[in-house]
Amino acid sequence: MNNPTPNQVPLLSVENLTREFNSAENGEPLRVLQGLILEVTRSESVAIVGSSGCGKSTLLNLIGTLDQPTSGTIFFDGRDLSQLDAEELSLLRNCEMGFIFQSHHLLPQCSVMENVLIPTIAHRSTSASDEERGRRLLKRVGLGERLSHRPGQLSGGERQRVAVVRALINKPQLLLADEPTGALDEDTADKLGQLLVELNKEEKVTLIAVTHSPSLAERMDRTVKLADGRIVS
Repeated sequence: MNNPTPNQVPLLSVENLTREFNSAENGEPLRVLQGLILEVTRSESVAIVGSSGCGKSTLLNLIGTLDQPTSGTIFFDGRDLSQLDAEELSLLRNCEMGFIFQSHHLLPQCSVMENVLIPTIAHRSTSASDEERGRRLLKRVGLGERLSHRPGQLSGGERQRVAVVRALINKPQLLLADEPTGALDEDTADKLGQLLVELNKEEKVTLIAVTHSPSLAERMDRTVKLADGRIVS
């Protein structure tokens, strides 16, 4: 039997994932995710949809190692994430994953370029190639003339585009987006959604986005719907 090529091996494999939280009401644990199984291939784009409280953001936080599962296993690029120590997980988040949230979380005192380059200083020094990549990506998202601007001088959509570039600066394998268009008006959200899908293909980065936006979900390769902590479609 032939061994699978790297492109055939899922970048992400979630096996029987469960997440429970302590309940203050009756002492019974609140089970948010229940035995969830999911595979995501390299360079794929996946929308995670469902009603509020169904476990979408919890799943994204577990995949991004911002939280730990109650039971089950998450494999990322062939590695069991539960076997990595805190330093290894920190390096993984910084170098192999990029995060986009509903709020841009830009530092107001820093310029656009400085905000973009922040992830490069966590585990190494910023290089000339980092700065060139930052300039190229900012130009790609229409902000090539805004490098020295502060976040307060930008529109909401522009600030979110800076956050997208910041998430991509370290050439991650996986981009995790939690309601990336949720704080934007309809037209701006539509344009940002199209940009995310285009960058998914151009950068060959796997994209997983939690969203309530049907238009964003329709642009993705696949949609996964959650209900009561389980995948229903």
